[in-house]
Amino acid sequence: MKPLVIFGTGDIASLANYYFQSDSEYIVEAFTVDRKYLQSSFEGKPVVAFEDLSRFYPSDKYDLFIALSYKNLNRVREAKYRVAKAEGYSLASYISSKCTYLSQFAPGDNCFILENNTIQPFVQIGSNITLWSGNHVGHHSIIDDHNFVSSHVVISGHCHIESNCFLGVNATLHNGVRIAKNNVIGAGAVISKSTRESEVYLPQRSSLFTKKSDEINL
Repeated sequence: MKPLVIFGTGDIASLANYYFQSDSEYIVEAFTVDRKYLQSSFEGKPVVAFEDLSRFYPSDKYDLFIALSYKNLNRVREAKYRVAKAEGYSLASYISSKCTYLSQFAPGDNCFILENNTIQPFVQIGSNITLWSGNHVGHHSIIDDHNFVSSHVVISGHCHIESNCFLGVNATLHNGVRIAKNNVIGAGAVISKSTRESEVYLPQRSSLFTKKSDEINL
């Protein structure tokens, strides 16, 4: 296995460094960012400009992981993913040893699947996908490329999530739901019917009760 370079110097890059170092066979050698964001070091490792990456860490000797967020519905991460692929880099995926991965289909590249995810049989997970902690992905579901699923999301069986979507904390998808491209599913939203492209779903907010806490009996 080749050593690893991580794109990014934010929180996700810091976490990726921790997870890859402590729970995979990869050894993280360096970080890379666009030249305008260049700094001397990060997490005790060198940082090199992405424009110069192939000179210092060539694709035949190093793998790469794009550790970016869901900004602009994952398109920033997708753009770097595509450039890295065009430069010939193999993109690493991380699956936590504390993830219950029961599908017979391996995920694509540049996936970041954290602890306590339950991936049931026949699930298909594409490339460049983040599954934060504690999600349930039901049997026969499909998650297309360039998606971000935050924590404790319930994706029931036979769901299909198209590309460039964001699913917020505690969102719930009923069985057989299709989430169209470029959707934002807000935290706590319950989706019982398939959506259309570029839609945004937000649950009703909690309302402030008129009484103070010491005025009610629990």
